[in-house]
Parts: sequence; C-alpha cells; structure tokens
Amino acid sequence: MNTHISTSQLKAWERPTRAPEVGGNKTQADVDLWRNLVDRIMTAGKTYGWNKAEVARRIGMPDATFSQYFSGKYDGRLDTMNEKVSQWLDALEETVSLAATIPQSPQYMSLRGSQEVIETLTWAQLCPDLVMITLGAGLGKTETCRQFCRTRPHAYHATVSENTKTVHGMLVELADELDVKEHNPARLARAIGNKIKRTGSGTLLIVDEGQHLNDEALNQLRHFVDVYQCGVAVVGNSEVYSRFTKHRSDRSYAQVKSRIGKRLHRAAPYEEDLATYIAAWGVIEPACVKFLTGIGMKGGAFRQIDKTMRMATMVAIGEGSTVELKHIQSAWKMRDVEDMA
Repeated sequence: MNTHISTSQLKAWERPTRAPEVGGNKTQADVDLWRNLVDRIMTAGKTYGWNKAEVARRIGMPDATFSQYFSGKYDGRLDTMNEKVSQWLDALEETVSLAATIPQSPQYMSLRGSQEVIETLTWAQLCPDLVMITLGAGLGKTETCRQFCRTRPHAYHATVSENTKTVHGMLVELADELDVKEHNPARLARAIGNKIKRTGSGTLLIVDEGQHLNDEALNQLRHFVDVYQCGVAVVGNSEVYSRFTKHRSDRSYAQVKSRIGKRLHRAAPYEEDLATYIAAWGVIEPACVKFLTGIGMKGGAFRQIDKTMRMATMVAIGEGSTVELKHIQSAWKMRDVEDMA
C-alpha cells in the first residue's frame, strides 16, 4: 500500500462541517454510525495516503456519491450506504491485520551460490563479456541479479517471457530498464546501443528468464557485446544453453557460443546454503532442519522452504505456539506439491 502522504491529501480529509439530518429514512442510529464511519474513513485515507477519489474507487462507489456521503449531504438511504462503507472498512482492517501476521521471508543473503552468481556478473561487467547463468528453479538467481543491480552502477535487469521472447519484445523490456524512449521499432536496437555508448564502459545488461528467448533475440544480445562493448548476462534454466549442444553444426549457434566468456551452471543448492537459509527462519531443532533440508533438495529449493515455512508459521500462530516439526510437516502436506517438486 502507498504510504506517501501529501499535504493536500491531509487537508482533503478534514472533518465534515455538517451531519445528515435525522428524519425520513435517517434514524439517529444511522447518523451516529455515519459519524463513526467518517472517522474511520479519515484514518484510512491519512494512513495510506489515499485521496477521496481513491477511497471511492476502493469502496466501489461513484465519486459524486461518495462526496455526498462523506460531506453529510447524501439524500438517499443512509443505512444502505453505511452498510456498504462499513463492510469495506471491516475488510480493510481484516486484511491489514492478516498481513501483519504473515511471516516475512529472509532478506537477501550472501550465500555461496549467490556469490558465484555475483562473481559471474562482475566478470561480464568488467571484461566486458557474454556470460550464461543457468541455475535450477528456486536457487535465488533472480534475487541475486536484483541485488547486483542495487549495488552496482550501470547494471540493468530485464525479464523476458513467452510474450516478449522475440527481438522486439526483448528490446522493449531492455529499453524500459534503460529508460530509452524510442517509438520506431526499427530504431530501437540502435537507441539502446547509443544509450550504452553514452553510459560508457561498465554497462551490464542482465536478461532474466533467458530460456524464453528465441534464437534471433540471443543473436541480438551477441550484437550488443560485439558492437557496443557492453557486458551481457543471460540468466535462466539449463534449456537456454542446451540449444548449443543440440545444434553443434549450426553456424549461427557457433557464432554465439564462441562469444560466451563464462558459463555458471548448477542444478541443486549447496547444503551449506540450505543450512544458512533454514537458520535464517529461526529453525534450529535437528528434526526440523532435516525435514526442511529434504524439501530444499527438491525442485524449487529455497522457494519450497520459504513457502512451507510461511504456512507452517501461520499454522503455529493459529495454535498459539512456536513452529514445531508437526507444523512444518502439516504445511508441506497442505501445500500438496509433492508430485510437482
């Protein structure tokens, strides 16, 4: 939720100067409830930095109707409007209360595996060079790439998908990260290249989920390395690199493969990294550690541990206790992903 609050937003939430008049279809109880709801609306608006239009949208009420209701000038049935507003406020408070109890995942940690990714990205940026990072699911490659970009200048992290796997789709994602504005598709690659040249040496383009890229898009990345002397890291699963072993005689594949300066490949997490990650969840009981380590060795690795521990913690909170092995086992069973992991 957006918590930035401007001065104008605070002024917008001044208490109404009048209240609905009792009579007709408005009882004293309706008016008293209206006053209470107005106070709660003002608190929510100020807390989350929402103006009246945003609150009206969230309630599902036309702006003009909400304005009349809030100002005490609504002529229709006040009890009906009170009920609608009350339901929204109750749901909001329930959501906030629930969100406060959901355990947070451990922050980024410099694990052995993540350090290998950092070193490979650093190589690509400094040389500059084309590198491929192919890791198993849930090994933290994306979060490590984000951490690299947070702590290094001129490093840009774009993520592609099945919808953006073409040259143009990939270029659009890169342009967005590089803040390049070019509406002519034919000039987009050159505009990105010019931005790289202006930035100077040390530019790194990280393309995540690289297994989705088609061959032409991979070749475009090679072009950036050759022509603009920037580093490029293609990050994804093993599929992206396996193409080169399947098409050894293909000249276009050989062109790209010969330019790969380094490849980092790992399918499973290091046990020491699993131990560190499990400890970050505050789990020290040997039986719990053993069970979570087994989960972490399945497909999904750290992500499996994370989702299981979040659910286990919620189960334990519901029982008013700390997390025990039975909670972790119950959470794993409730997730029902054994056949998928």
